[in-house]
Amino acid sequence: AALADVGLADRANDWPAVLSGGQSQRVALARALVSRPGVLLLDEPFGALDALTRMEMHRLLERIWREHGFTTVLITHDVGEAVALADRVIVIRDGAIALDIPVDLPRPRREAADTSAVALQARILEEV
Repeated sequence: AALADVGLADRANDWPAVLSGGQSQRVALARALVSRPGVLLLDEPFGALDALTRMEMHRLLERIWREHGFTTVLITHDVGEAVALADRVIVIRDGAIALDIPVDLPRPRREAADTSAVALQARILEEV
């Protein structure tokens, strides 16, 4: 079921070496979802992906999050990604919270798609 959640049910018998980077990330997400976690911790999960695959993974993560209702803690250095995916952005600097700001934008979100998102990104970047 977890492979179906990430759109890879048809690749269940494939060896990892034949999967693309995006497919490998989907498998990693499926592996994390198998136990139906209450909290999912993602540390720079999309950093090595190209821009299009990254956007696909954002949509996939949001869809799965809506369907399963788990909490996600996403660590990222990409402010656009944080605003696109988060309900709350926390900036940590020197081991302390430098900014804690809610992201009160309608879903689904597209990175830099509206002026509110751009303004929020600018505010966050001031603290980085």
